[in-house]
Amino acid sequence: MTVYTCPMHPDVREESPGACPACGCALEPVTATRRETATRYTCPMHPEVVRDEPGDCPICGMALEPMAVQAGEPPNTELIDMSRRFYVAAALSVPLLAIAMGSMVAHGIVDAVIPRAANGWVQLALASPVVLWAGWPFFQRGWASIMRWKLNMFTLIAIGVGAAYLFSLAAALAPDAFPPSFRMADGMVELYFEAAAVIVTLVLLGQVLEIRARARTSSAVRALLDLAPRTARLIHECGAEMDRPVESLKRGDRLRIRPGEAIPVDGVVEEGSSSVDESMITGEPAPVSKVPGDKVTGATVNGAGGFVMVAEKVGDDTLLARIVRMVSDAQRSRAPIQRIADTVAGWFVPAVVGIAILAFAVWAAVGPPPALAHALLAAVAVLIIACPCALGLATPMSIMVGTGRGAREGVLIRSAEALETLEKVDTLVVDKTGTLTEGKPRVTKIVALGGVGEDDVLRTAAALERGSEHPLAAAIAAAARERGIEPPPAEDFTTVTGKGVRARVGGKPALLGNAALLRDAGIDPRAADESGDALRAGGATVMMLAIDGALAGLIAVEDPIKKTTEAALRSLREDGVRIVMLTGDNRRTAEAVAARLGIDEFQAEVLPEQKGEMVARLQKEGRIVAMAGDGINDAPALARAHVGIAMGTGTDVAMESAAVTLVKGDLSAIARARTLSRAVMRNIRQNLVFAFGYNALGIPVAAGVLYPVFGLLLSPMIAAAAMSLSSISVIGNALRLTRLELRPDR
Repeated sequence: MTVYTCPMHPDVREESPGACPACGCALEPVTATRRETATRYTCPMHPEVVRDEPGDCPICGMALEPMAVQAGEPPNTELIDMSRRFYVAAALSVPLLAIAMGSMVAHGIVDAVIPRAANGWVQLALASPVVLWAGWPFFQRGWASIMRWKLNMFTLIAIGVGAAYLFSLAAALAPDAFPPSFRMADGMVELYFEAAAVIVTLVLLGQVLEIRARARTSSAVRALLDLAPRTARLIHECGAEMDRPVESLKRGDRLRIRPGEAIPVDGVVEEGSSSVDESMITGEPAPVSKVPGDKVTGATVNGAGGFVMVAEKVGDDTLLARIVRMVSDAQRSRAPIQRIADTVAGWFVPAVVGIAILAFAVWAAVGPPPALAHALLAAVAVLIIACPCALGLATPMSIMVGTGRGAREGVLIRSAEALETLEKVDTLVVDKTGTLTEGKPRVTKIVALGGVGEDDVLRTAAALERGSEHPLAAAIAAAARERGIEPPPAEDFTTVTGKGVRARVGGKPALLGNAALLRDAGIDPRAADESGDALRAGGATVMMLAIDGALAGLIAVEDPIKKTTEAALRSLREDGVRIVMLTGDNRRTAEAVAARLGIDEFQAEVLPEQKGEMVARLQKEGRIVAMAGDGINDAPALARAHVGIAMGTGTDVAMESAAVTLVKGDLSAIARARTLSRAVMRNIRQNLVFAFGYNALGIPVAAGVLYPVFGLLLSPMIAAAAMSLSSISVIGNALRLTRLELRPDR
């Protein structure tokens, strides 16, 4: 049964439609206003692992994390659990370590406090909760890795800690069963309870610090989400106003934005004016003036003025939601450089187990007495110190932090591969309209031909362009509004990609576009050559209008070049990037724009497929090509380029086809994106060198290669500390990217 309610008074519930008894508004059917989506979980090191429920990664054993970033900072159950285990383990390990160390250096004092016969039992009592309860997750993950034959860091920890604890347990319960090769000079069998407990404690500490550090990788996206308001001031059609949850808003709702409020969703200003702080989206600190007709973005902050807006994009369609989705996808993607770590990791754990066995055998055969005790220590130290976690985290952590950092500066990177490729780009292909120019053209001249009046030319052109997203269409619509012209409806509307549009207006066939569109229709455009060339020479884009098979007029539209374009192109050229401009405009217009911007290479009157062909030709020359554009006609070239770069001010199709989106639509952000790419790749290489170097040095030392020369044998406890610090160091190095300076002018 359908239930009806009032949007202003949700407590009103009726079984049939009608009017609200409180305000008189029409009742509306109750519908689900928020799409509930189940949270899915993935591994930060292995994004191909996706599960519907939390758990452990079947490959590396790490706890799975939610794929979706949530507003606020929800409780981290893994951090809570690991912290609790660490505090208990530390409280028991400190006295255990004191007893064990005291027995070696001040056994007289210890024996006076704890009788020698009871010493082992005391150590057993202190170590068992640490190993069997606090360290239980490590044994679970280690056993699971062996069962799946996906050996990982927890395999090594479980084997190492288990060997030390079980050996000590046997020595405490049945010391007489051990041969002389296990006994110390005083005839006692050495216990390693403190080593097992301290290793667990140090690994837990490393896990706690690592989980906290990993949580910071999503801080940039979470900060954006936290800016989005939870409610919006809805203006109902009857004039009543009420605060409603943002999730309940729908396209077309009228919303009142009061001074100082955050804008709830994407839309357009209908009444009033103000200035809006868009820095959280674009990275630009200066407020942007907004008047009727201007677009506003959800999560940006209104200034001192107030206005009424109409919601255009709500829920998952808002720019903020898309930013979060793109950044989350990028953070889970894998860079090509990750293959190096993947290849090594596949052989790493089995090789370490083999080295540990070899170290045990060598020490047992030729080591000093007690040979088997030393052999056990060496094997455990090798297993503990050779943690592959640092190697696995080297690339994902840098990618996660880097893409989040880019989002804060209005540079949205869809994949890790694009981030890696950006630093290698040597050729940039750019579209003109909306990329080099502001994308907000205005009609500067109307030339009527064939006895048709200027207003009739504009009226027909506005009818043809009604509903189009293209900036030129918006300019024609704006010019018609300024003259008070109401365009008639158009029928049989068709877009001819790269050429223009056609439809029936007032019962007559009409065309609006370039010369190619008219020639395809059998109309000779040469009668407009003289007037058109003069307009193009000044940098205007000229569209031809034909009505009922005859040339009817020209509309000249000028699109100002963005203030930052010239400096951005100069910076890219100085960085060694070759600039090529492509445009569907006439050659005369293209020449004028290219001359003003110092662009030597350009092609005019190109169709969308020809843009893609140009990108392919440059790629065949061995160039690493980035394509920057903003329109539907740029989508094929954006998809074909090594890196497609879409202007955030352009069409949705362009942004979906591109690997990088510049939220503000400013080419200077490309330089910031390349700076980010270089910094992230440098960070990844540092992490890989550190991880490889750490294991290359640590494993031989743990195996005891320094003992014959220096008499040094690495304690498993020190190995555990070094293992934890290696992972923390890699994460800490990645987190340095949060402080990366991307704007040289700041």
